[in-house]
Amino acid sequence: MVAQAFTVDLNKPLVFQVGHLGDAYQEWVHQPIVSKEGPRFFESEFWEFLTRTAWWVIPIIWLPVVCWSITTSIHRRLSIPQAALCVGFGIFVWTLVEYTLHRFLFHIKTCSYWGNTMHYLLHGCHHKHPMDGLRLVFPPAAAAILCIPFWGLLRLLSTHSTSPALFGGGLLGYVMYDVTHYYLHHGQPSKEVARNLKRYHLNHHFRVQTKGFGITSSLWDRVFATLPPSKITDKR
Repeated sequence: MVAQAFTVDLNKPLVFQVGHLGDAYQEWVHQPIVSKEGPRFFESEFWEFLTRTAWWVIPIIWLPVVCWSITTSIHRRLSIPQAALCVGFGIFVWTLVEYTLHRFLFHIKTCSYWGNTMHYLLHGCHHKHPMDGLRLVFPPAAAAILCIPFWGLLRLLSTHSTSPALFGGGLLGYVMYDVTHYYLHHGQPSKEVARNLKRYHLNHHFRVQTKGFGITSSLWDRVFATLPPSKITDKR
């Protein structure tokens, strides 16, 4: 007797349902529902609240940390040009981190219950509901936890004076990434560069989901030959 395939009920909280899809999860999660209304994740109001973040929260919380980090390096006798160089290098490194996380972690193949569940929370929900405006940026509480090992690594690999500026640059790169990501989904760019970036990203969602892993830039897609085909479709 063949077991009946599991069906997700979109009218109920989704997080603890999607794991039951098993091998069918990958196909299900990459069939987007283009609606600005986000699904409910949890029964608990507390956990549901933690999954929703307005885009403007990101710069409000993190830009002061960026400024503090850069001024800390200057107070530690780093010159302004040197601090600017560290910030620029931090932003550059972030673009590689952004690409690497998106390609190798956010698009990992899962089929187990908890694998599907964690993937849905991390990135699958964004592909299933790409226009959900309150789940386009990373929740600050989770980002703060992830900052700890990155700060520790920078302190280990760099000097006492340069590590804060490098951290500030990487964090600034992250802020640019998150607000750009929101804009690519909900903004209506008038400049050609921004329009091309929007088409490039929406192509990843709606046409070739195995390519186009950059968000703020297509640089690393060009370097690692994961650039989507030149003929792309702008679907809203």
